[in-house]
Amino acid sequence: MTPVPGDPNVTGLPQGSVLAPVLFNLYSNDLPATHGRKFIYADDICLAIQGQFFSELECSLSSDMARMSHFCRQWRLKPSASKTISSMFHLHNTSATRELSVYLDGQRLRHECHPTYLGVTLDHTLSCREHLTKTGGKLKNRNNFFMKLAGSTWGASANTLRSSALALCYSAAEYCAPVWSRSAHTSRLNSTMRLISGTLRSTPLPWLPVLSNIEPPALRRKAATDKLVEKIVKHDSWPIQPDILSPPLLRLTSRKPLWLDLQPVDIKIQWRHNWKLHRWSILT
Repeated sequence: MTPVPGDPNVTGLPQGSVLAPVLFNLYSNDLPATHGRKFIYADDICLAIQGQFFSELECSLSSDMARMSHFCRQWRLKPSASKTISSMFHLHNTSATRELSVYLDGQRLRHECHPTYLGVTLDHTLSCREHLTKTGGKLKNRNNFFMKLAGSTWGASANTLRSSALALCYSAAEYCAPVWSRSAHTSRLNSTMRLISGTLRSTPLPWLPVLSNIEPPALRRKAATDKLVEKIVKHDSWPIQPDILSPPLLRLTSRKPLWLDLQPVDIKIQWRHNWKLHRWSILT
């Protein structure tokens, strides 16, 4: 929703204002009831609905968009049809190229096969393949920067490289890790660890976390997921809590959802255990 300068029928808040998010939440707190669930972050609103038939989804979403449009006109807000997209998620590969026909104020919304919401790129099977491919390309560029700092004689020290990698590479690689950490396309950060430790490609992978003094990527993602689940469990008022503790049945079960593994893991103990198993396998 964006204000139109000079239009007396539309109002808005200045971008970058400290109070703008709070004021906007108060102003839009009474959004109309819809068939689908609403997920809101600032002025980005996502409507999600489940159904067995595409026609059912199109009808319900178009009806919800009409209700939202009426609410916006009533309270002098203007939804941005050009920035609004439709998408769907399913495992029916023969319908992978099918597009939804959803309308907002008589205008058909653009259908996006790989929508990006809050920095996470989704696909119709929720495999997170597209997101991890983009993340891998981003990390490749940042690793090229670290190669300039990791000279064998004149380069930065291992501690400096480690701190820089955690700030630049790992922060980008682990963004929203609880969402995609169980994906079959999960990328690894071995190249970053090799730059920090100065090891050759023939060095076994389990050695890299030890030599770079950084927990294995899988355990770091698991720790991030455990932290998020712990925070959700503590807040009974959060709407997301029932989705985790009492998930609905209609889900893409092959995507290994978050609630299949809610047992917290001590990352240090598990790392030590995995390292002992690796050493034992080498000795035997």
